Amino acid sequence: MTEQKPWQWDERTWRGHVARVRAGRSLRPSAWPGGARVAVALSFDSDHETIPLRDGLTGPGRLAQGEYGSRVGAPRVLRLLDRFGIPASFFMPAVSALLHPMEVRDYAAAGHEVAMHGWIHESNALLGPAEERELALRAADTLEKLSGTRPVGIRTPAWEFSDHSLAITRELGLRYDSSLMADDDPYELLADGEPTGVVEIPVEWIRDDVPYLLLEHGGTLRTCPPPREVAGIWRDEFDAALEEGGLFQLTLHPHVIGHRSRMVVLRELLEHIDAQDGVWYATHAQVATWVLEQDS
Repeated sequence: MTEQKPWQWDERTWRGHVARVRAGRSLRPSAWPGGARVAVALSFDSDHETIPLRDGLTGPGRLAQGEYGSRVGAPRVLRLLDRFGIPASFFMPAVSALLHPMEVRDYAAAGHEVAMHGWIHESNALLGPAEERELALRAADTLEKLSGTRPVGIRTPAWEFSDHSLAITRELGLRYDSSLMADDDPYELLADGEPTGVVEIPVEWIRDDVPYLLLEHGGTLRTCPPPREVAGIWRDEFDAALEEGGLFQLTLHPHVIGHRSRMVVLRELLEHIDAQDGVWYATHAQVATWVLEQDS
């Protein structure tokens, strides 16, 4: 039987695809802790060498680019966060954690969250449900062993959310996901129209350093905007979240943001945020916990 093209689907089929994983009720609270006007959730995806390894690129050049994230970028990030007293969430592929176990311990010792980001930054879209589940379980066990705490959140590698990802997230008992883009503020995930109790802390490519600042993408060198122009976008995103009383979430990568010129503008962005009244800095786990408590 020939597979139908999307324009040949009946209404039940296309509605079923849309409903499989959907945004439910908004979980933006009426107030943030201590009467704060805005929540700021910084995150860093510590991919390091796993991107080339996932693609079977084992040459020293590509691996060295990833190694920079652990050797130089992550320590710079940790020093900057310490300077401002800001907690953050570090989403780390398990292979990256195994390559850099002291880095994981440094995150935990500084009070940051260590959360799931796949096994080797695999593409969930290419995996069957059993393989995706096995890698997720193995990754959770690895991060727990290295950090001393069982992860409570996940960001799927490359934000690829398969038809099975939500079921695996629920099986693991995770409090939240941070891979989808249906809102600016936290919301509850629905599975085939049914509430799941899983918080979505939404991401967006607008609030990510890779689309702007990764000089080599798909094997092709490209021109990137000056870092200060990018920081201007993020500053506008924060200012709007402050005005609305919502969440400002940012996704960064030590191997991308960790270079000198990029760390300067990240510091300037944090100076701008820190100068405002009513800012609550929180890990993604803390945001998820707060919005669930306010909604109960």
